[in-house]
Amino acid sequence: MSADGGASRASNIPTITGRRGSRFTHRQRNTFTAYLFILPTIIGVCAFMLYPLASSLYHAFTKWDGLSPAKWDGLNNFRYMFFQDPTFWPSLRATAYFVLLSVPSGMIFGLALAVLLNRALTGVRIFRTIFYLPVVLPSIAVLTLWKYIYDPLYGLANEVLTRLGLPTSQWLQSPDMAMPSIVIVGIWGVGGSMIIFLAGLQNVPVELYEAARTDGAGPVRTFFSITLPMITPILLLQLILGLVLAFQAFNQIQVLTNGGPGTSTLLFMYKIYNDAFGSYPNLGLATAEAWILFVVIMIITGVALKTSSMWVFEENQ
Repeated sequence: MSADGGASRASNIPTITGRRGSRFTHRQRNTFTAYLFILPTIIGVCAFMLYPLASSLYHAFTKWDGLSPAKWDGLNNFRYMFFQDPTFWPSLRATAYFVLLSVPSGMIFGLALAVLLNRALTGVRIFRTIFYLPVVLPSIAVLTLWKYIYDPLYGLANEVLTRLGLPTSQWLQSPDMAMPSIVIVGIWGVGGSMIIFLAGLQNVPVELYEAARTDGAGPVRTFFSITLPMITPILLLQLILGLVLAFQAFNQIQVLTNGGPGTSTLLFMYKIYNDAFGSYPNLGLATAEAWILFVVIMIITGVALKTSSMWVFEENQ
């Protein structure tokens, strides 16, 4: 080995050492650059999610009207809710009743429409558009229209029943019919569920239907043995979305009934709004109620996801 070659190799050693001993390695620089790119998202999550969550959790234990400074009140908000508030338990019962009525009916009617419109018929796209149209209409305008339809004296609903020779109803003014009337409005706007179910139906392999016809299976047997199991992931998605939206329903009550008659339609979300911005605002109590609603939704959603393995069909099974 020549002296010049040895000297050149020796001269390279400090250079490599210098790179390893630099302040930032190549991997560290890439990591730092990546964090710079996601920094706006991190700031947004902290400012608009984590901080409001922490702030609301603190205010749930305070006495606060939104104007004066909040005062620590311990568990008094929760104690008042569970043991002294005359509308807490009725609102929970009304919410549970609404969820039990609206979620299954919305899924059943949405799936039925999707099955009917999942056919290669002339003008089927027009019918899909017609059934989906209520979803894109302004909700407040639609609910106001339904309020006039349900008018006991001059509404279209009683007019149609009268012409058919059927007994009329008080609709929104009846404690027994108010909640079903609100659910009917939701069924009228079931086009969003229909579109999602329709997408799931169109992804079912055609070979399965051909094999079923070869084996002599009829439409009913094919639906329950092939179609329904294959779209169970879509059913789970619709169930979770329906539960979350039903527990947070507000516009229907605000426009149609204001929680009445009595407490028959006093949904929990509307109660939170009244406690926060009513005649005697109590934002501390309303925040505590919001956390109760959050916990209830998390528990029910967790149960639905935990039990989904018992009835949801996976492609790898």
